Amino acid sequence: MKFVHLSDLHIGKRVNDFSMLEDQEYILTRIINLIDEEAPEGVILAGDIYDKSVPSAEAVQLFDAFLVKLASRRLKVFVISGNHDSPERIAFGSRLMHHSGVYLSPVYQGEVTPVELSDEYGKLRIYMLPFIKPAHVRRFFPEREITDYATAVATAVEAMAIDPSRRNLLVAHQFVTGALRSESEDISVGGIDNVPAEVFEDFDYVALGHIHRPQHVLKETIRYAGTPLKYSFSEAGHDKSLTVIECHEKGRCLIRTLPLGPRRDLLEIKGSYMTLTARDFYRELDTQAYYHITLTDEEDIPDAIGKLRAVYPNIMKLDYDNQRTRTRQRILGDEDVDQKSPLALFQEFYEKQNNQPLSEAQLDFTVALMEKIWEGEA
Repeated sequence: MKFVHLSDLHIGKRVNDFSMLEDQEYILTRIINLIDEEAPEGVILAGDIYDKSVPSAEAVQLFDAFLVKLASRRLKVFVISGNHDSPERIAFGSRLMHHSGVYLSPVYQGEVTPVELSDEYGKLRIYMLPFIKPAHVRRFFPEREITDYATAVATAVEAMAIDPSRRNLLVAHQFVTGALRSESEDISVGGIDNVPAEVFEDFDYVALGHIHRPQHVLKETIRYAGTPLKYSFSEAGHDKSLTVIECHEKGRCLIRTLPLGPRRDLLEIKGSYMTLTARDFYRELDTQAYYHITLTDEEDIPDAIGKLRAVYPNIMKLDYDNQRTRTRQRILGDEDVDQKSPLALFQEFYEKQNNQPLSEAQLDFTVALMEKIWEGEA
């Protein structure tokens, strides 16, 4: 049984104030074309369908058109909500849509009922677990001590009571410990959203969403599909892809990827203003791409971004790298603030203000408070 695994469409997203809707429409059409070539039995969408919990009308229309195209091909489609989605909105109409082969994850109510498919190897059960926080799970299991994301997801998986002798596939949207993040993802406090990969050990394949870089964690069959488009310049060097899974007999899933080329790439270039605007330089480039340009001139160029836009019309970001900016970076510190967790930043702030580090009790209180804020309980 063959599936296409997608995630993190983030339909309606804006990157540096540029709407990505046209690029998303292009890549979804490309995905449909690849699906036609592959002829899978099912398509998995592992969360973050939209970029906002209340998406724009244009975003909803684009996803609706994509779903209609999938359903018209008589594919089984499995959709779960991610941390950017409203689970209630994703679940709307689910009981009607499953008659068309479109399965939308319901709002989590303490149990997950699998969808059962059959092929020459027997039955395959597909479990759809939407993005969950500890608070979502705790209310249904008051007897369990659910203190973090790890225990929450472990409890939800245990409640599925899967039969490990059968073929089981899980669709989930969580951060699995060890996955490599990108700047375009939501960053939690001190890694409190980490879930150990061992929680998913008994599944034949785990179709994950949430992390934007295609990768596997612990083993090949626990896999993030990644975003179909680049949503930050930290992803400039990444290759985006479509994941294809072929589930054979119990314990054997073959995985491969198909490259996805965007309508406009996200690229980074660096050099002096005169170099970057020289025809001999830019005629070798795709000037219609989205650019992060770093100028090395010692003096600021007046209206630099306006002038550069004459050559690179889709420039998104402009920085300088020169003696002045490097001196400023040394003053601010060797480590980029963006690379530190909020907890580490608070600890540094407290120590500078009070000339002493947080006590153990203060640290425990701070972590607990940050967890509550992250869960939306504070």
